[in-house]
Amino acid sequence: MRAHIIKIGNSKGIRIPKPILEQTGIMEDVELEVENNHIIIRPASNPRVGWDIAFKTMSETDDDKLMLVAEDVSHSWDDEEWQW
Repeated sequence: MRAHIIKIGNSKGIRIPKPILEQTGIMEDVELEVENNHIIIRPASNPRVGWDIAFKTMSETDDDKLMLVAEDVSHSWDDEEWQW
């Protein structure tokens, strides 16, 4: 499919037909990359995908409690490196 470069403010762009967006799963944000003189456009990834399920599982298995740090936990660099 051919597309024309159009002016958009001080930039330029292309209009991507809806069927192509639907095929690729692109809904909003995209990631752009140039590789061997080709522009690669892909849907933006969500780095936190699946976190909601993981947190729910942690809650159901009672694995979401705060960890308390023992008061006597120390290391030699606490005294050597830090200035109090």
